[in-house]
Amino acid sequence: MRFNDGAGSTSTPPTSGPSRRLIGVEVWIVLGLSLGQSAVYAVVSLVAQLTRGPLRDSIATLNSSRSDRQWLDLTYQLLGIGFAIVPVLLALYLLWRDDPKLVRGMGLTDARPVRAMSHGLLLAAVIGLPGIGVYFGGRALGVTAEILTVPENVYWWTIVILVLAALQNALLEEVVMVGYLFTRLGQLGWGRWQIIVTSAALRATYHLYQGFGQAVGNFVMGLVFGWWYLRTRRVLPLVIAHTVLDVFAFVGVLLVGRQLGLR
Repeated sequence: MRFNDGAGSTSTPPTSGPSRRLIGVEVWIVLGLSLGQSAVYAVVSLVAQLTRGPLRDSIATLNSSRSDRQWLDLTYQLLGIGFAIVPVLLALYLLWRDDPKLVRGMGLTDARPVRAMSHGLLLAAVIGLPGIGVYFGGRALGVTAEILTVPENVYWWTIVILVLAALQNALLEEVVMVGYLFTRLGQLGWGRWQIIVTSAALRATYHLYQGFGQAVGNFVMGLVFGWWYLRTRRVLPLVIAHTVLDVFAFVGVLLVGRQLGLR
């Protein structure tokens, strides 16, 4: 499938009639069960923070402990990660049900894993290094909350859970927000930049609970990832890049904190 660039027709005509409406309804449902829901909560959270005090005094916790009992904490963590993957499976199933080629064309698997890994690491570097500056710049300007990525209680299995959480975030955001959403909006006849900007704006919105600085950073990340995906039709490197970024933010902070005696 080629996307409408706003200047001409696509090679595959947009879906028309009831099918267009059904696709539109399906997109709203999938987003409502996943990152669209997160976006609404993030906006409410931001409003709550702004009415409570300055953003610089706010704290956004990404991987909080679920219980003070170790076995129960582990159980809740695994359940949370497992159920968060369900919207990913739903999005893939809906595309596969329509046409298996839609899933295969997403590039979630790659015949050349070394190439996918190298591209993923390159994207992680392109996004991650400036992202660190965006965070500390936002903190200095008072437009970003303090982000805590390490749970209060650390156990022998915490690093494994943090890696799984990073992978879960990457699959949810890149498969749903890029692979699935780009496919469906392309079928509706949207132009490529309409799709890229819309996806990036939604990515920024569900990060608003971290403050305006992180929302801007994630908007730029969405633009880069969206542009790269439409050029390559490969979502796997995006998943790899996102996983690497989150592992660095989660596990890296935990290990550095331990070395400094903070944990």
